[in-house]
Amino acid sequence: MANTNVAKSMGGAAVAAKAEERQPGGGEYLIAETPPSEVFTPEDFTEEQRAIGDSTEGFVKDEVWPVAEKLEHHEFGHAVDLMRKAGQLGLLAIDVPEAYGGLELDKATSMLAAEKIAPAGAFSVTYSAHSGIATLPLVYYGTAAQKEKYLTKLASGEWIGAYCLTEPGSGSDALGARTTARLSEDGKFYLLDGTKQFITNGAFADLFTVFAKVDGEHFTAFLVERTFEGVTIGPEEKKLGIKGSSTTQVILEGAKVPVENVLGEIGKGHKIAFNVLNVGRFKLGAAVTGAAKHVLAEGAKYANLRKQFNTPIGKFGAIRQKLGEGAAAIFASEAVIYRLAGLLDRRLAAIPKDAPGYYDLYQKGIEDYAIECAIAKVFCSEVLAGVADEVVQIHGGYGFTQEYPAERFYRDERINRIFEGTNEINRLLIPGTLLRKAMKGEIPLQREVMKAVESLLSPPSDEADLSAPFAAEKAALASLKKAFLVVAGAAVQRYRAALKDEQEVLLALADVAIEIFALESALLRAEKGAGLPERQRSLMAAAVKVFAFGAVERIGSAARKAAFCSAEGDDLAMLLAGIRRLTKYDASGLLPAQRLLADAVLDGEKYPC
Repeated sequence: MANTNVAKSMGGAAVAAKAEERQPGGGEYLIAETPPSEVFTPEDFTEEQRAIGDSTEGFVKDEVWPVAEKLEHHEFGHAVDLMRKAGQLGLLAIDVPEAYGGLELDKATSMLAAEKIAPAGAFSVTYSAHSGIATLPLVYYGTAAQKEKYLTKLASGEWIGAYCLTEPGSGSDALGARTTARLSEDGKFYLLDGTKQFITNGAFADLFTVFAKVDGEHFTAFLVERTFEGVTIGPEEKKLGIKGSSTTQVILEGAKVPVENVLGEIGKGHKIAFNVLNVGRFKLGAAVTGAAKHVLAEGAKYANLRKQFNTPIGKFGAIRQKLGEGAAAIFASEAVIYRLAGLLDRRLAAIPKDAPGYYDLYQKGIEDYAIECAIAKVFCSEVLAGVADEVVQIHGGYGFTQEYPAERFYRDERINRIFEGTNEINRLLIPGTLLRKAMKGEIPLQREVMKAVESLLSPPSDEADLSAPFAAEKAALASLKKAFLVVAGAAVQRYRAALKDEQEVLLALADVAIEIFALESALLRAEKGAGLPERQRSLMAAAVKVFAFGAVERIGSAARKAAFCSAEGDDLAMLLAGIRRLTKYDASGLLPAQRLLADAVLDGEKYPC
């Protein structure tokens, strides 16, 4: 990769300049206003970052695509070769400290690489598992000796990593794992017994991060080499999609793991498991955003090629609507990912590298944005699901055949709503974490709920002037935040501490919170782009218009569901009236905006923004 030794540039100066300023913490977007100048967007990439993105794209086209079909047939020797080449390019070293052969770049660059590798299809799963959840536990929690022994190999691609948390009987309930670890009589080894399920890279990984309970009780992480006595790899799973990646069981039968290979502290494995998943969710969001762009482009190519009634189907409004709405959703997805990258980079830049317990502080910085990481995972994976589904529909009957790639896109995307914690688990995490922050006094949620309720008791203010840029969207966003606060307040009032067990209510609240963050991110990105060329500004404005229309409708539906689950009688009537008042949006110009986006997608046969 050209110019990979740029760890100190990559937009770092801009981040560092603001590192000392206070920025909103996780979840505070629901009660605070964010100036457009404070968000990071794809338009802010440096030349060095763009070079890494270009090199990654070139790697996918030149190296991965020629052997993609062989990977689909489990010829995994090609996957190992590709990982070696990715290591030579520096693609495996982005998140690794320089002291261990890494580049130690920022999260924005890491997410850009994840996005650009995504068109590699199933190989992107191999890459992401290795560079994310298989490498980061060692970065964050490894001893100097462990890093010296293993991290350099992972960063170069000499070794490939895997992450072993899930078991046949425990998926979402990770702490319900039954794999055990007991100290050998001579005190030199831990002996691990159990089976790990659905392990990505299982067929060829050299190093596994394995979670087990010491003495059946203390949840702990271990670094387990493939060649250790008692380690067996199961057969390949027969999967619906991502067939070009390896997924196996890892079977541990008295596996002998040296005591020095305990990762972190005994009994503190949950910290590793859950903190690393925050980044994993974020990185998955970036990857599916890149995949959505690739899928949309294939839909546009087919729409230009395929004729019905002697006319390319891309000329028909029904097809153009799919492409326009897909582009708008991807615009929001992109805005979500890089806004969060900016939040994390700014927070992490404020931590001195020589601070005692640097990685503890680092992890706390990331954990503060667990809500946004979950939002990125859920929202972006569902954007890809929607785009892939519509691209199959654009292909018609051919989309159901293996003759065209739409069929594989459809199968491959499905796993993303299960990976890194199911979307349901992540949805529950969003309001659950927000309420815990409120209980700890970290976010003044109760005060803001009371203010929102009081505003509903006041007569509506005069209509805002909608002539200013994005005035309608800004007005809608401010009202939507009040809608969330009002229904969340009603839910807390009814259920109190028991709300944590009312999953249907929490899911509805999560949907409101997710759409608000996505809409705000898209809007802030477009506002910040005021100085861009007119064509780009027009496309951004169109994307905001199209996305806002759908988001407001979805928020209204979810808020009403939460209301019906949380109130009755006069209270319910008042709540529903408030939701109607707070979920209005003037979407004038919607059809021209949608058509502008669709035309741009078709003309360039790619995502246009």
